[in-house]
Amino acid sequence: MLSLLQLPVLEEEILDTIQRESVISFPGLGILGLNPPSSFTVFGHRIYFYGVLIALGFLLGIALCVRKSREFGITPDDFYDMVIWLIPVSILCARLYFVLFRLEDFAGGPLLRYFAVWEGGLAIYGGIIGGALVILLVCRRKKIPVGAMLDLAVFGVLVGQIIGRWGNFMNREAFGAQTEIFCRMGLTDPAGHTIYVHPTFLYESLWNLLVLTGLLIWTKKGRRKYDGQVILLYLFGYGLGRAWIEGLRTDSLYIGSTGIRVSQALSLALVLICGALLLYESRREHPAEKLFVNRVAKAAENAPANGAETGHESSAESEEAKNAGPAEIAEPDQENAAEAEGPAEIGEAGEIGGAADGDV
Repeated sequence: MLSLLQLPVLEEEILDTIQRESVISFPGLGILGLNPPSSFTVFGHRIYFYGVLIALGFLLGIALCVRKSREFGITPDDFYDMVIWLIPVSILCARLYFVLFRLEDFAGGPLLRYFAVWEGGLAIYGGIIGGALVILLVCRRKKIPVGAMLDLAVFGVLVGQIIGRWGNFMNREAFGAQTEIFCRMGLTDPAGHTIYVHPTFLYESLWNLLVLTGLLIWTKKGRRKYDGQVILLYLFGYGLGRAWIEGLRTDSLYIGSTGIRVSQALSLALVLICGALLLYESRREHPAEKLFVNRVAKAAENAPANGAETGHESSAESEEAKNAGPAEIAEPDQENAAEAEGPAEIGEAGEIGGAADGDV
């Protein structure tokens, strides 16, 4: 197990992990001479496509979750209330996770560099941990099952990962070791030196697309038996792919000087834990009425029924009033007339009462 997590020894020279000036090619696929810009300038400020694509991933992920929210018994407003906090906290935690495992690279530098997410350096597992904490707090406040909200959020996370990985492509980063595989990516620096590497950003983007497609089809068929099942399937599926892909990368975060890749170890742990939980839950009974979406639907069905009963009582009272004789109707009219005559008989005391009302 330890050997699977350790960095393989490469005879080649150590590669720069970010090569923004390199020209990209995929010779095995017949694609040559790609040179997309890594940034653009707005009013003198440089903006990297890395950040733009992450933001686009967030927006499209939110749109998908809002569209699917009713399938999980969650209103769009409740989801928006959660997202307002989730986005900044997730970005902060993703950066903190990255910095904590690269402290030697930041020591002695300016404080602003710790927060310079626009330069790259976000760790997805840090973002997932931060997002999960936000969801836990929001759900406790709104009395929504955490599992239901996590199940919904998975779809937004996957969309963000699929699109966000192309920010790595624009930066020419997050690639793997040198290889001659058919889908190898060529990076040609300004000096004309070319290396061919694993396009691990592409591997992960495609793997996440496969996981997302599978979960969309699976939930559409009504296979979800309990709240929290989708998040377990996501962590199991994503963990499987990430454990393999991380082993190919040259820019992994490590646990101290052990040579153990943090994300690979965490991925394998998630696969084992979530696999065990999925197996355990598959042997248990899960009544359909316990799903949060079904509980919400049942409450909505009961609400009109209660309203109908109230409306029936009101209709009965109206019918009685219509059938009442003239003598029965006259008595209330006489009382109203007496009340109307009251202020005229009160005289000066009425003026005092009026002043008191005005003070209130």
